[in-house]
Amino acid sequence: MAEHDKDDSVVESVTEKISEKIHGHDSSSVSDSDHEKSKSNTDSLKSKIYRLFGREKPVHKVLGGGKPADVFLWRNKKISAGVLGGATAIWVLFELLEYNLVTLVCHCLILALALLFLWSNASTFINKSPPRIPEVCIPEEPVLQIAAALRIEINQGFSVLRDIASGRDLKKFLTVIAGLWVLSIVGSWCNFVTLFYIAFVLLHTVPVFYEKYEDQVDAFAEKAMIEIKKQYAVFDAKVLSKIPRGPLKDKKKD
Repeated sequence: MAEHDKDDSVVESVTEKISEKIHGHDSSSVSDSDHEKSKSNTDSLKSKIYRLFGREKPVHKVLGGGKPADVFLWRNKKISAGVLGGATAIWVLFELLEYNLVTLVCHCLILALALLFLWSNASTFINKSPPRIPEVCIPEEPVLQIAAALRIEINQGFSVLRDIASGRDLKKFLTVIAGLWVLSIVGSWCNFVTLFYIAFVLLHTVPVFYEKYEDQVDAFAEKAMIEIKKQYAVFDAKVLSKIPRGPLKDKKKD
């Protein structure tokens, strides 16, 4: 009887261990599947989040990456502060001190030539070597590359203007007209140097602010875009739909 009880206890302990292993494996697999589901849900939620202008890349990539993006996003604060300080100094010279570009260039050249002339003539009296003026040589290949890149950008700009002026997309046409009208009003308030400086300062402040608070800005932009689409639908129904269309589309269909 004692041996039978021992055998029963051994069998029960073995079955308990097997059941614990099975349940433990099931629970771990269930937890893994739950984790994978939650992960997929978070990924889908992230993909469904509205981003300003349909942005899919990070702000650094949108700005082109590399050193210019690092400067605009203040990755290196010394370089960014130096660039912004230089632009501020140029704006102060041209706008506040009312310096002219030709006058500034001539004064800088006069100062440089006078210093080099004095140094070259004084070197014989002070027993020092004259200044070594480096020979400036502009290579041909970088100039051709810059010209080719500018040619491509200018041609793309002309093609975009041609598409807008052709009347295929009325929404884009009205957006461009409104943007140019706003730009003309801003241009009447200040000259080109001040306008360029304002754009430069905005490039050094807006991307950093957006990168830091992109979720809040995107949520606000989503609400604003919904409201703009509603207002545009009302404007389209009341005004744009009543504008008579040309017979070009009907002829194409026929």
